[in-house]
Amino acid sequence: MTFSIPRRHLAGLLGLTLLLPLPALADYPEKPITLIVPWAAGGGTDATARTIAAALEEELGQTVNVVNRTGGSGVVGHTAMAMAKPDGYTLGLITGEINMMHWQGLTQLTYEDYTPIAQINYDYAGIQVAADGPFSSVESLVEQIREEPAGTYNASGTGQGGVWHLAFAGFLLDQGMEPQRVSWIPSQGAAPAMTEMAAGSIDIVPSSVPEGRSMIDAGKVQSLAIMAPDRLDSFPDVPTLNEAIGSDYTIGEWRGIAGPKGMDPAIVETLESAIEAAYESDTYQDFMSRQGFGTEWRGAEAFGTFMAEQDERFGEIVDQVGLAK
Repeated sequence: MTFSIPRRHLAGLLGLTLLLPLPALADYPEKPITLIVPWAAGGGTDATARTIAAALEEELGQTVNVVNRTGGSGVVGHTAMAMAKPDGYTLGLITGEINMMHWQGLTQLTYEDYTPIAQINYDYAGIQVAADGPFSSVESLVEQIREEPAGTYNASGTGQGGVWHLAFAGFLLDQGMEPQRVSWIPSQGAAPAMTEMAAGSIDIVPSSVPEGRSMIDAGKVQSLAIMAPDRLDSFPDVPTLNEAIGSDYTIGEWRGIAGPKGMDPAIVETLESAIEAAYESDTYQDFMSRQGFGTEWRGAEAFGTFMAEQDERFGEIVDQVGLAK
C-alpha cells in the first residue's frame, strides 16, 4: 500500500524544516581548528599564537592546531589565511604587516580580505642602543643625528620596510628629519640586530623593548625610551617619548585573530566570545606578563576599525620613506 501527502501538507512540512537550526552551525566547532602563523616557530608571534591556542582549546572544547606558514616577509602565511574556506575551521594570527606589505607592492592583500575577530596584543617600539655607545638619552640621539652628516649612524631590527624600520622612520619624520639621515640595515629580526649592536656594527635597534630583554639584563644594551603613551609595567624605568622629549608620537606592532573574508556572523560571535575568555585567562595573561609582551583587546568591530586606521597611517609612512609601489 502506498501513501501520498497532499501538496498543501507537503509545503507546510518543508516550511517547518527550513525553520530548524542548521546542525553544523549549532554545533560549531565540531572538529579541530587550524590557526595559521605567518612567521617562524620560536619567535614572539609563534609563542603568542601557541599560548592563545592553548587557552582557546579550553573555551571551545576542540583542538587548535598551530601551523607555521612562513616566507615572503609574511606574505605566504597571510595569503593562506585569506584563501582558506570561510567556515571557521581555518583562522590566522594576523599581524601588523598586513598594513604594510601591499603599500610596498609585496602583495595585493589588504585588511579588507579578512574577517576580523579579535586583537590580542600590541607591542610599542622602543629605542635601544649599546650601553657603551655614544647616546646617553633620546635627546642626545636626536641632536647627534640632526647635527652629523646623513648616513653617519645606522639602525636595524627587521627587513627593509618592516614594522621597526617604518616605526623609526616615522619617529625621524616626527622630529623634522628625513628618514634617510639614518641608514637602515636589513636583518632577520631584532635578536640578531641586538647582537650586531653589542658588537659595535649597529648603532640603533628600534624594536619592542621585550625583544632586547636578555641584552638589557646583561648590561650590553639600554633602552632610551618607548614610543607609547605610558611606561611598560615590565620595564618601569624606561620613559616614554613624551617624558623624554615631549613627543606624542606612538607606534608599534599588533597581533590578532582573523579568518577569511565572508565568515558567518554567528561563528564570528562564538569565536570572539571564546577568544575574549582565552585572552583574560591566567594561561595567556601570565605568559604575556612573563615575556613582557603587551596585551591589548579589541573585539571584532573595533579590531576592523583599528586595522583600517593603521593601514592609512602606515601607507603615509611608506610613501614618505620612498618605498611605495
